[in-house]
Amino acid sequence: MNISEPESNFASVREFILQGFSCEWRIQIFLFSLFTTTYVFTITGNGTIVCALLCDKRLHTPMYMFLGNFSFLEIWYVSSTVPKMLVNFLSEKKTISFAGCFLQFYFFFSLGTSECLLLTVMAFDRYLAICRPLHYPNIMTGNSCINLVIICWVCGFLWFLIPIALISQMPFCGPNTIDHVVCDPGPLFALACATAPGTQMLCYTLSSLVIFGNFFFILGSYTMVLIAVLRMPSASGRHKAFSTCGSHLAVVSLFYGSLMVMYVSPGLGHSAGMQKVATLFYAMVTPLFNPLIYSLRNKEIKAAMRKIMGIPNII
Repeated sequence: MNISEPESNFASVREFILQGFSCEWRIQIFLFSLFTTTYVFTITGNGTIVCALLCDKRLHTPMYMFLGNFSFLEIWYVSSTVPKMLVNFLSEKKTISFAGCFLQFYFFFSLGTSECLLLTVMAFDRYLAICRPLHYPNIMTGNSCINLVIICWVCGFLWFLIPIALISQMPFCGPNTIDHVVCDPGPLFALACATAPGTQMLCYTLSSLVIFGNFFFILGSYTMVLIAVLRMPSASGRHKAFSTCGSHLAVVSLFYGSLMVMYVSPGLGHSAGMQKVATLFYAMVTPLFNPLIYSLRNKEIKAAMRKIMGIPNII
């Protein structure tokens, strides 16, 4: 990724200041403790799911393979922003280098895009399993699962590469204070010394495509799944299908709700406070709740987690 050098004619800004939350020291310490606890629980919860799925051979199926990759993605997703956020709570300068800012921007958006794509693949998997059960084993083979996961990762890391490279080439002459908790396109566009409507439109267009395109595909998939489930003669079969799909839909609602507010409405002029809260929601809250949503509603995952923790199953 091309990042403009500080020695260039325009890029006099060598570092940015991530302002974060401007509040007194005691509140900063409280937020540091709260976010540290949230981060530890997020890493532990998602890490436990990954270990449980790896250790239990009964869970080596397409649905759980996608879930394990999603949890693995969540670990890296929160780690792309939260550690720097925690350091800034205890720092007076709250600085981040020019290159570091755009690297954070790149990994945060790339991992988020990979999550969007993986959620879509998970919806497609449930559609095939419920609506096309006879064709499911032939379509969703081990190689197919691996290829779909690779596509999600590769496309996620390529999707925003060009707009991020273009934004990094814009002239930043100062001021260098980003009124946000992460390096985000909105504040960066506001700090640039020259307007770039083409780059800005490209950024929001790509955001809209990845968010709305995947969201409507998921919505369509689950509409057909709902119709198929309602036609099931067995009440236990309907309950099991609703339980599995309900967990996924809860995660989709949490993840996409805040994303749509932030990245597909450039003209709404969100306040800085709203931007920070929405970012914290999809960057920290949803990764924290995802392992809870999936594990609490799934007997197989709970059994596997008890097994790796040495807790006997109580019937």
